[in-house]
Amino acid sequence: MSTENPDASPLVKIRSLLPGLARAEQRVAKVVLDNPATVAHRSITEVAEAAGTSETTVTRFCKAIGVGGYPELRIALAADTARTAARTDRDLGGDIGPADDLRQVVGKVAFADARAVEETAEQLNVETLQQVVEAVAGAGRVDVYGFGASAFVAFDLQQKLHRIGRTCFAWNDTHIALTSAAVLTDADVAVGISHTGSTSETVEALRVAKDHGATTVALTNFPRSPISEVADHVLTTAARETTFRSGAMASRIAQLTVIDCLFIGVAQRHVESAKTALEATYDAVSGHRLGARPDGRRRRETGK
Repeated sequence: MSTENPDASPLVKIRSLLPGLARAEQRVAKVVLDNPATVAHRSITEVAEAAGTSETTVTRFCKAIGVGGYPELRIALAADTARTAARTDRDLGGDIGPADDLRQVVGKVAFADARAVEETAEQLNVETLQQVVEAVAGAGRVDVYGFGASAFVAFDLQQKLHRIGRTCFAWNDTHIALTSAAVLTDADVAVGISHTGSTSETVEALRVAKDHGATTVALTNFPRSPISEVADHVLTTAARETTFRSGAMASRIAQLTVIDCLFIGVAQRHVESAKTALEATYDAVSGHRLGARPDGRRRRETGK
């Protein structure tokens, strides 16, 4: 089953498939990613020479990323360049350098995070998301596995689902994740979160869950990574990591975007119970807010 959105930007597709390409094809990918606007106007011979490879390899690269051939790639790149030109600031779109002042850093971080959210939404396969929503909404229990930066996203999903009364556990300890996965059944769902898709602990936990009959879901930036081999459904992000940001910043923002979409979809399946649970959980913690009355309700403003 395809996990890729046919309407996704060609550059997003290339970045997501990059690790799985042959070495010569990766060189072609680098030429395209480094200057897509220029490649849109170059011949296949020029691109092959720039990548130090053959025209045949360029054609294989086009097919590997789901484009029929080089002419189609040029058209797609030209269209994508035109579509994004108005909203792209070259100064902000570049890498963060050691000489950048703090104002430039703020601008570049904000730009990269915003693009991660936009590109993730553009390439997200809604049909796959729908299937995951249905699976989670009907699950007896949901396990979520995430390690490193992905653990924060795993716990965010746990907190969200718990707030609407869905049983969900997030694990970031290998032994606990594996033992929890081993007691899942075909009535349950397991979600593995890994930016690279190659975090061994996450892949192993998801494999154990699948072996015991659970419906398995992967959330990754790379749809052809190892985690996809043990997932029934693959949800993808589109985050670009740059200097000082490897695996921890833009990727987390992109993952949280997908998690929010998943949560809202599940909540819509249980509207009344979700509303009741949200109100109950709000009341349960309201007494811990400054200005709250002893009964947990917030004091009314007097205007004095």
